[in-house]
This record gives sequence, C-alpha cells and structure tokens, in this order.
Amino acid sequence: MRREIQQVHRAVPASDGAGVRLKRALGHQGIDMLDPFLMLDEFRSDQPGDYLAGFPDHPHRGFETVTYMLAGRMEHKDSAGNQGTLTAGSVQWMTAGSGIIHSEMPKQESGLMAGFQLWVNLPRAEKMRSPRYQEFTPEEIPWEAVEGGRVKLVAGMIGDHQGPVQGISVDPLMADLDVQSAITVPIRRGHNAFGYVFEGEVMGVGPGHLMVLGDGDHVEIRGEGRLLLVAGKPLREPVARHGPFVMSTREELVQAFEDYRRGTFIRR
Repeated sequence: MRREIQQVHRAVPASDGAGVRLKRALGHQGIDMLDPFLMLDEFRSDQPGDYLAGFPDHPHRGFETVTYMLAGRMEHKDSAGNQGTLTAGSVQWMTAGSGIIHSEMPKQESGLMAGFQLWVNLPRAEKMRSPRYQEFTPEEIPWEAVEGGRVKLVAGMIGDHQGPVQGISVDPLMADLDVQSAITVPIRRGHNAFGYVFEGEVMGVGPGHLMVLGDGDHVEIRGEGRLLLVAGKPLREPVARHGPFVMSTREELVQAFEDYRRGTFIRR
C-alpha cells in the first residue's frame, strides 16, 4: 500500500538560541507535532548576523535532539563531557534523558551555515534515563546510489543500506534523499512519516514545505530535488512541553524547571 500526501504545511519564520534565524517546519500553529516528532527547524543563511550568536548553554529533559548539517561548522559541548565539531554531512543524536545542558556554537565567521534540528520524543518510561550522545562524520554517512537518485541514510534501512544511528526507541527512519527521477522507500506500517522539501520540487511540493504522509508500507517519491524523509513509531502518550523540557504531565514539567533552577542537572 503506497503512502500518499495527506497534508502540506509551509515552514514559518522563527528564531531560537541567541537569535538564530530559521524556518520552523514542525512545531508551530499549523502543525504542532507528528507523534513522536516534536519539532523540525531548518537553518540556512550566508549572512553571519543570522547565525553567529548560535545556541549558548541551555538545558533539555525528556526527549532527543538531532542536528544534521548541510553546510558550515558547528561545535557541540554538553554537561556530560561530550564535545565535537559538526561539518557538512555529519549528524549528532543527543538523548537528553533526565537532563543535560549543551551548547551548539558556529565555528565560522562567514559563509553558508545550513542544516536541520529535529526533536524526537522519548517514551515516558525513558524520560529520566541517563543522557547519551551519538555523533557521526560525513564518511560514516556516505551518499549511496539507489534507483532514481541517491540517499544519505542517518537512521533506519532502505534496501541494503543501514543508517549508523542505533538504539532509538521510536525505531526512526531519517534520510536525506537526492531525487533525480523516482525513489521508492519502504516505511513500516503504522509509523508516522513526513518529508520536508528543501531543494527543487518533489511530489509537486516546493522548498520550505513539509508534507505529512498517510499510512502504508512504502512511499514513491517523484521529482527532482532534495528532501528530508523522517518516520517513526508513534508513542501515543500524553505530552506536556514548555521551552526546553518535554514531559508527560504538568507536574513532571514543573519538576523539570525546579530541578534546573536548583542546579541538579549535570553541569560542565
């Protein structure tokens, strides 16, 4: 059964961190979330004033952040002692769990900075697990030829290709697809899925638009362009979120703010 487009949403202008300008494709008034995915931001600018302030130290609890770079260099540091520099084609998958404080700061003063940040919810049973950090270089996420184009696979499987990110509860598929004619991608039935077009035109949808896909066991992506394809198992659990914390109840959310205020999060 082929998945079809159910909804299309235009990304909206937003800012985050210390004023970084970006487009919010998921997590706005038009589409608040697509279980288990909470937010998708695209950042892209060759104007240093749009990104130089970066994302200084800030906390997270109860979910995972995924940063995928298309261009530029960004340095990650966190309170668990992890540190790394993301370059074009690299990815970090950070599981905040019970609490982590991190920063993502540009390591350049000019040129194009482009990429995505995706927020992925954690099951309630794992929201207070220990933090974890996975980072992969461009060489570990190579472009792979598939019928109809190329794929850069971060997580999940497409044919014989396996993404390097492992051990994620929602069993995600995350792929950068360079579509040259038509690419068929298997997606597990019952998993929620979306595609975000950022170059060219795919399935009749242009850049800056997120398309929600209906259910089925595969999607046939036609056109000429690039899109980020994301899918995962819905948690079907209550969500209480505010700012940098995503919990299951209001009481847990209040506790997260109180724990951070008291300094009980791990700090560098």
